[in-house]
Amino acid sequence: MEPMVRVETVLGSWKTARSDTAQAVEDFPANEFDFRPAPDVASFREIVHHILDASHALTGLLLDGVENLAVPEFRQMLMKYVPVAPKDADRARLAAELRSALDLRCTQLARQPPEFFSKIVTRFDGQQVTCLEMLQFVKEHELCHRAQLFLYLRLKGIVPVTTRRRQLKK
Repeated sequence: MEPMVRVETVLGSWKTARSDTAQAVEDFPANEFDFRPAPDVASFREIVHHILDASHALTGLLLDGVENLAVPEFRQMLMKYVPVAPKDADRARLAAELRSALDLRCTQLARQPPEFFSKIVTRFDGQQVTCLEMLQFVKEHELCHRAQLFLYLRLKGIVPVTTRRRQLKK
């Protein structure tokens, strides 16, 4: 039986989301990357790094066949897969890293056999999901944080790329 959600669809929609994330990075004022709207929230730069690091690390774990992420050493395990974008990287470097890291992962994931995506893994919260469901989770995680980036853009008077595209269609 054909799965209800296809790998190609998940990867394709993630590429679109990532492209918009990278565009948000390119659109944000270069001299304000450490902007945070309140003292207790992440800065624009920190959110970008989190998107890059979390998605690359979680997919790296999956590709290496790690089946249980609900272990005390979970955070240490992630560090093996965190990309090497300097914490003070400029927006061009961060946007390029976002694009190239996802291109690499999508290529690696697309090479996997169908049974890879139906394998059950234990998420860090203890929930058991298939690898494909975990990929969907990683994409949704990025969308959540991309929304934060879009809010920061709005706070700076910048219209996010998704709205600009919609406005062009009118």
